[in-house]
Amino acid sequence: MIQKRRQFLKGGASLAMVPFLRSLQAQATGQHGALPRRFVFVVKSSGIDKYNLVPDGLENHYVSPDDGSKLGNTARRLGPMVDVALSEHKLPEKLSRLEAFKDRLTIIQSLSGEGFSGNHTAGYGALSCHNSERVAVAPTIDCLLGQHLSTGPYPIYGLATNGRLLEGGSRLDESYCYPNISAYKAGMPVPFQASPRKAFVELFGASVAPPEQLERELALGGNLMDFLAGDARRIEKQLSAEDRERFGLYLNSFEELQNVESKKAALAGRIKKFAPEPGDHYDSMKPKHRIESYFELAAASLITGLTHVMTVRPDTLGVEYSELGISNSVHALGHLGDSKATNGMTGHEARAAVEQLHLEGIAGMAEKLDRVPEGDGTMLDNTLIVYLSCSGGDHHGGQADWPFLLLGGMADKLRMGRYLEFPKYREQGHRTIGNLYLSFMQAAGIQPPDSFGQPDANLKDLDLTGTLSELMA
Repeated sequence: MIQKRRQFLKGGASLAMVPFLRSLQAQATGQHGALPRRFVFVVKSSGIDKYNLVPDGLENHYVSPDDGSKLGNTARRLGPMVDVALSEHKLPEKLSRLEAFKDRLTIIQSLSGEGFSGNHTAGYGALSCHNSERVAVAPTIDCLLGQHLSTGPYPIYGLATNGRLLEGGSRLDESYCYPNISAYKAGMPVPFQASPRKAFVELFGASVAPPEQLERELALGGNLMDFLAGDARRIEKQLSAEDRERFGLYLNSFEELQNVESKKAALAGRIKKFAPEPGDHYDSMKPKHRIESYFELAAASLITGLTHVMTVRPDTLGVEYSELGISNSVHALGHLGDSKATNGMTGHEARAAVEQLHLEGIAGMAEKLDRVPEGDGTMLDNTLIVYLSCSGGDHHGGQADWPFLLLGGMADKLRMGRYLEFPKYREQGHRTIGNLYLSFMQAAGIQPPDSFGQPDANLKDLDLTGTLSELMA
């Protein structure tokens, strides 16, 4: 066991890097069929306001035709499937920042996620399609994609606000956190980095440091493994079978770290070229600055090849967006509805303003990816940015209607530039977010199963297998 680990360090690690190096070559030469596929999942708190996602000129199935009042958790009114080209309609105001990407934007409404919902959040359920608010019971879609797609140092990397962001308040706990969003498998959540500054150091720090520092750190890692392997051989005979297994897992973690650093060393030139500049906004407690930092880090991580899958949680229920003149927390805004917030806007209007801020950051990230040539197009053509909520379309419940915004391409595997609004929950033709995630898998080159997540007993009379045919190219 120990000897195998030494072989990994002395030579076997190079074999482990072959797929990674081949991926780099394909990316550099633009080989068709070999270009990377990338995903960014942006998971906001407290729902996405579905009322302000309908393009101009289309009937709004989410308001009363008599008085224009919001329909709340009853989701949409009865009506047929809507499938129209965005080019024929003006985008709603909160999506105006995405106008330049209209041909690579798709808005999806009325997908359901009933049965795996919590109160304010579905937790892991939003990305796994299981009833697992606080404890992961299955791998989430971002991790499944990362394990299949990522050849770089990180199969997936997560960034998430940890706690409250309050102007003039106490500093956040700037450390790893578990926001109950992503999981490698049952009982194994993904740790997210809360601090933009620490994330920068972890992702890019060694590679932007002087070359001699990088060499020292790599050598130190090898020497440490040599020491551990030698020491383990001396004590292995004294350990019980259980202890030997535990110690083996401990050594494996060091091997994985060594592999990460070796892959980073191979990317050092690209990292130096595309690493972001960590300005003062990386230490700011203002939500706008925090979000800006996260999206900078996400874009740079994809461009440099550090990962092919990023997951970002830009806020929590306790965040107050003071830069928007809002003194209500995200949680409070979810309860206001059409009532006035302290900034004079209604709750719906304030939520739309928050989402517009997120979408501005997403647009900035898309612009960065679109400036990097790849194959016959750009990196954005091979990347899908997914904006969703951890709790459907409403603050409480609302899992019968789960809005999604998709931005990017995925190498022409998806029909972009669309507005898709599926029939109401339980009506013929209705589909679930599990069907959407199957579509992601197929677009990424993964043979999808017939279904994803736990079945919805209320929809037993509907066909819930397969991808969204309306989305697939």
